[in-house]
Amino acid sequence: MDNDMKRPSWDQYFMEIAEVVKKRSTCTRRQVGAVIVKDNRILSTGYNGAPKGLRHCQEVGCTRANYNIPSGERHELCRGLHAEQNAIIQAAVFGTAIDGATIYTTLFPCVLCAKMIINSGIKRIVLREQYNDPLAIEMLEESGIVVVKMN
Repeated sequence: MDNDMKRPSWDQYFMEIAEVVKKRSTCTRRQVGAVIVKDNRILSTGYNGAPKGLRHCQEVGCTRANYNIPSGERHELCRGLHAEQNAIIQAAVFGTAIDGATIYTTLFPCVLCAKMIINSGIKRIVLREQYNDPLAIEMLEESGIVVVKMN
């Protein structure tokens, strides 16, 4: 094997997959991808966008932009689901247990996603980009979920 060819760690590998997943996002503000993994096997993926069967924000415009809602506020005023939410929902739709899994996400989870991650039994979060949500940080710390930030 060529010494210049370095095999990625599992965290690097799955984060790269999350980066590809986010390319499916239909959000006009920010693309986010998530991959749920257990025992080094992908269980589910998700990206942010409108619920299935509904028109995408790219088609109808961004509700949050129309109301000048700042990032991190009023999450309920959005047509889209977050990547982490979609990954958890897809696991549920297909009957895939995610208890004890790791979620790889390209952005730190908001408080809504943090609560879903806690209740889903996910034990570890690996993220690429920090997002300032003090309540999410507090709740994840209290839950004991391991949070790892990658470069």
